[in-house]
Amino acid sequence: MPRRPRPTRFEPDQTTTAPPLPKRRGRRLGRLLVDIVLLSILVVLGVTVAYRFIPPPVTLLMIQRAGEDGIRKDWRPLERIDADLVHAVVAAEDSRFCSHNGFDVEAIKKAMEANENSTKVRGGSTITQQTAKNVFLWPQRSWLRKGLEAGFTGLIEVVWGKPRIMEVYLNVVEWAPGVYGAEAAAQRWFGKSAASLTRTEAARLAAILPAPRRYKAAPPGPYVRRRSGRIARAIQVVRDDGLSSCAFDGIRRTDGGTETPEPPRRRAPANQDVLDAARNPDTESEAPVGAPPPPPDPELPAGLPPEDPAPELPPEAVEPEPGPELAPPEVEPAPDLPTDPA
Repeated sequence: MPRRPRPTRFEPDQTTTAPPLPKRRGRRLGRLLVDIVLLSILVVLGVTVAYRFIPPPVTLLMIQRAGEDGIRKDWRPLERIDADLVHAVVAAEDSRFCSHNGFDVEAIKKAMEANENSTKVRGGSTITQQTAKNVFLWPQRSWLRKGLEAGFTGLIEVVWGKPRIMEVYLNVVEWAPGVYGAEAAAQRWFGKSAASLTRTEAARLAAILPAPRRYKAAPPGPYVRRRSGRIARAIQVVRDDGLSSCAFDGIRRTDGGTETPEPPRRRAPANQDVLDAARNPDTESEAPVGAPPPPPDPELPAGLPPEDPAPELPPEAVEPEPGPELAPPEVEPAPDLPTDPA
């Protein structure tokens, strides 16, 4: 077989030439994209693991609204937040918090059915999904954000667990313009610590969560009064049925907050109607939060908004208050008068 002549320095070997330039650029671009994806995954995993132990310093929502509203927040561990607030947000936002893995399929189906027959959008997001959005993503709705939200939801369910998800949620959620977290909200609306909230106050904070820039926890308007009453009734159902028990796994209360009993065995809700009424808010409007505030009352602590004034009633509707029972007045006998002789 004849031997193939060796190529000269002026005659390149066609069998050993490099690939065309476009192919080489395509391969480099592909490797660069793979490297970027791998690096992004490592960064996301690292940040997620870090937030398992340290508080998230800031969120994109806080940054977006900082110029307009400022940022007012004060991190508190779950042990120093009143347990009724945990029960209230479970009743109002996610009654299956302890029974799902981040996604409430039944709530999503109900929301889709409601949105088909209404012009007002109803959400079916769980507390885990809301936490993933608040901590890692931006507030504007889009399919891209929903896809990333689904990924972060599954990730924090695995890495964080339910107690940490609840703790982060209560510390980053917005409760008024520029007010983030349970402690700042309790100070803003009631002039007290989040560990000292009453059941009524906890229900009012949960009632304004769908629109914290529109509704006020104190003084409450008609919508907040009505919905917080439903949430307050649902708090007892949540406690009795253990619907929030997973949030207290390994949590020991060290302050003067509400004592948390041993979580009961998880079972189906005993009163689903009460939970449904607490979960589904009405759509009546109130004065927006940005309206001019009423003048401060000198009798109230600093920063505590005054209560609603008593409604004026027509005169015919006002009943006189009963006074103390009085003894009948004594009648003095008439004096004897002299009689004229006949």
